[in-house]
Amino acid sequence: MPSTPAPTAPLEPLRPWRSRWPGLCAICHGWGRGRVCADCLGRFLRSGPRCQRCALPVPAPVSTCGACLARPPAFDAAIAGVDYGPPWNHLVTRFKFHDALDLGAVFADAIAAAAASRGAPLPELVLPVPLAAGRLRERGYNQAWLLARRIARRLGLFADAGSLVRLRDTAHQLALPPAARAGNVRGAFAVEPGRRAAIAGRRIAVVDDVMTTGSTGEEIARVLKQAGAAHVALWVFARTPPPGPT
Repeated sequence: MPSTPAPTAPLEPLRPWRSRWPGLCAICHGWGRGRVCADCLGRFLRSGPRCQRCALPVPAPVSTCGACLARPPAFDAAIAGVDYGPPWNHLVTRFKFHDALDLGAVFADAIAAAAASRGAPLPELVLPVPLAAGRLRERGYNQAWLLARRIARRLGLFADAGSLVRLRDTAHQLALPPAARAGNVRGAFAVEPGRRAAIAGRRIAVVDDVMTTGSTGEEIARVLKQAGAAHVALWVFARTPPPGPT
């Protein structure tokens, strides 16, 4: 099974990614070490309490939001590094569509820190949300796989880009109204037949850059559990907050 093996040396403490040489911060454009400087990380890389099931913000000491209590999602847990909004939404767009791959280290560290701080058992396998073949050719990389393999190295886990496959291309979820998103991804994913034994009975983390309604995660969790996965968690860098009152 293609994988990222666990490191043999002890893991160093979680901390924001650092570069040996100073450079311009992607947020404030000031000089600092790392793609995002320490001042901006301290200012913007903060996240309050979140629902342990869907990663939406909740007031302390709530652990599960009302929506998840009323209708539990197909996935068992979710974590997010930040809320999807300024300045992170602009950086996610650059990372996802404009080859700003150096931002991946910042995003992966945020996800790894959120996962480690949860205190729950870590997964046995880390999978990226797969891209359709045409979109992968167009973009040249799968941003979810770039994050998944960094996170796996950071936490000493195994990452695999081949267990989960996308059967068909779908419209961008952001282009659709929330009510249409579940239907858009239904039947779009499958477990590679030769990898079903590697999925059965395991705790799985599925990695993506952004989670909006959770429809993609719901479909992937359903597919993985049909293949025998014992526990499925969604790990994302940014979680889109619910719309405010109008």
